[in-house]
Amino acid sequence: MRAQLSTLQSICATGVVAAGQNPFALDNHRAYTIWREQKLRRYPQHLSELLVPVVNPRALTEAECVAIRQACARANMAIYVSQPSTDDEIPGTSLVADMGKHFGLLHLDQNLYADDDGISALQVSAQRRQYEYIPYSRCGISWHTDGYYNPPERKIHAMVLHCVRPAAEGGENALLDHEMLYLQLRDKNPDFIAALMQDDVMTIPANIENGVEIRPEQSGPVFSVDARSGHLHMRYTARTRSIVWKTDATTQAAVTLLENLLAGDSPYCFNRRLAAGEGIISNNVLHARTAFDDDPDAGQGRLIYRARYYERIQL
Repeated sequence: MRAQLSTLQSICATGVVAAGQNPFALDNHRAYTIWREQKLRRYPQHLSELLVPVVNPRALTEAECVAIRQACARANMAIYVSQPSTDDEIPGTSLVADMGKHFGLLHLDQNLYADDDGISALQVSAQRRQYEYIPYSRCGISWHTDGYYNPPERKIHAMVLHCVRPAAEGGENALLDHEMLYLQLRDKNPDFIAALMQDDVMTIPANIENGVEIRPEQSGPVFSVDARSGHLHMRYTARTRSIVWKTDATTQAAVTLLENLLAGDSPYCFNRRLAAGEGIISNNVLHARTAFDDDPDAGQGRLIYRARYYERIQL
């Protein structure tokens, strides 16, 4: 057993899975059992275990990098805590890019409203098109992983959120390691995982504005396993508008259980209202956001920088 655990620990650290060792293969009960035991044993019990104080997010020390990697190895995420700038100057988006480079995050997803550098400044916008996208409004955002509408060749494997200014009230993030949700679903019924791995299980409608297709319809799996590294990827949104799920009984039962698990009081979920200078770095874990209000007298509202990457965090 010790040798088996050593093998899986090596897999987690290097991201390389040899034939017959992948715990996410449904026919590999032995590897899954070992992985499951290790995952539950190492998973953080308290939010404090994910918090990593850093002096300068642009230039992390080796000790800070190690602490962030260790948190990500346990829960696919870390929350770094730094002091905001003492002057009135707003930090540029390059701060997020500099943070990502410490962990091998180099290739950014150029999404619809990202800046030229590929990083989005999430704040309330009076522009009609942006306001139609919930991240640019004060509304709450339900459970999702980023890029769920992207094609397979543009999967989002990691992301960084950096808080420049918090809201006056609200705007709390909920965070859940997608591997823990996979574990719960597989324990209940492995057939649910098989159903959620179908290539056409969840279809996102096309984005059409004024008769022009901005983004085509996109079908794909909820869970998939990277063929080279063996890492688990999740593609999901809890939104209901126009989302099309396969209608077979197993898929419908799997989706119902998934929704119930996310709606419940999960011991594996963490909540954090980011303060100025704090940020989340993750392997695109499930996340949600409560609604918020800005201070109308402050003149400046909530501002979050968001970067989406095609790579996973290098451990």
